[in-house]
Amino acid sequence: MAGLAASGSNPDVELLYDINGLAKDAPRWFDRVMEYVGEYGVLLAMILLVVWCWWSVRRRGAEDAASSVAALVWTPLAAAIAVLVNVPIRGFVERPRPFRDHQGLEVLVSGKTDFSFVSDHATIAMALGVGLFVANRKFGLIGIGLALLEGFCRVYMGVHYPTDVVGGFALGTAVALLLSPLAMALLTPVMSAVERSPRGGWLIKSRGRSRVGGQDALIPGARKETAGAEERDLAA
Repeated sequence: MAGLAASGSNPDVELLYDINGLAKDAPRWFDRVMEYVGEYGVLLAMILLVVWCWWSVRRRGAEDAASSVAALVWTPLAAAIAVLVNVPIRGFVERPRPFRDHQGLEVLVSGKTDFSFVSDHATIAMALGVGLFVANRKFGLIGIGLALLEGFCRVYMGVHYPTDVVGGFALGTAVALLLSPLAMALLTPVMSAVERSPRGGWLIKSRGRSRVGGQDALIPGARKETAGAEERDLAA
């Protein structure tokens, strides 16, 4: 398995050279940007996207807020589980980094000594993207788009074959989706209990009014002003 894609006539290797060749023709500053984006930037953006989605769900205060927050809690857990699953996969396949078997690559990040298949970065990014999609389709589509960018960057940087990235996408998607029903069954009751908690309820819904279905809905902990207004009307 260590010699996987060792031949230069392999389409996987040809696509590697095509994408990585863009780094040779690009300005040095652009390569530095791609290096940062591929190594840290996309994953940081994904974390911020998860936080943004949580804030949006919390402020909206819909009836399904607990299940939505449960899905958001599952998102980073899915990424962590996918990386753990990848550990034995890497050890079984033992695929060297592409720059070890192929000459002439523009390697933007040095010090990569572990195996190549599958890409941890691609696995984490896609697990986060798909997990976000389970919670909120709009944020999920943005997350999946960022995951695709992450995969392109890893090949552009010369540290992964395209199939390493595709394998990471498949692994992240499989873990996030296949384990999602079990995760939601376990996490949703916990988030519902947090929602009912006087101290932790703000993590699920903001304290105050929320509009649900075009009508004002009172969030737990908010003043029941509607009932008071009705009493004043009757007294009048």
